[in-house]
Amino acid sequence: MEVQEERRMLLIGEEVPDFEAVTTDGSIKFSEWAKGSWVILFSHPADFTPVCTTEFMAFADIYPDLQKRNVKLIGLSIDSVYSHIAWLRAIKEKLGKEIPFPIIEDLSMNVAHKYGMIHPAQSGTAAVRAVFFIDPEFKLRGLVYYPLSNGRNMDEMLRIIDAFQTSDEHGVATPANWKPGDDVIVPPPKTKKEAEKRLKEGFDCADWFFCKKKL
Repeated sequence: MEVQEERRMLLIGEEVPDFEAVTTDGSIKFSEWAKGSWVILFSHPADFTPVCTTEFMAFADIYPDLQKRNVKLIGLSIDSVYSHIAWLRAIKEKLGKEIPFPIIEDLSMNVAHKYGMIHPAQSGTAAVRAVFFIDPEFKLRGLVYYPLSNGRNMDEMLRIIDAFQTSDEHGVATPANWKPGDDVIVPPPKTKKEAEKRLKEGFDCADWFFCKKKL
């Protein structure tokens, strides 16, 4: 397969690129595999590396929680499917952890370039630790990049999915450090008339533009 030219960073709100790929669960067309679900697509620098191994075990730990949230999980590195399979078998044999989600083979770097996972200042041949949060409409809702040296935080993977789904369901925003059960932010008024009305609507308001409520 021909390597795709490196493209600009994907932007929040855009529809993500579709692709076909070989994975540890067989060949997939991404749009068909992901249909109707949220998706966390993440990349790691290489198989058989220690930080990546800790991340895969941590992702496996939160996999049931992601399933409860209708989130599919899929990884990627610029390794062959045979390397992926051998690594997953080693993790199970040596560390006792079954990895329940698929990993994409991307020797051509086709997907990595489409999604902006290759950052030349870090490496021209290994993907950084990128995370793409994709909604059921195939829109990019969030993305996070980490360097090769530092692993990701799984609590934040779950928290941000909860925040996105809460905002969608209730038409609200979430404040800094929000977690499920905390107050949410009521979108600020857009007109003078709405601003005058806001303070009388029964919300917990510090001012007309800054109101919270419980769900």
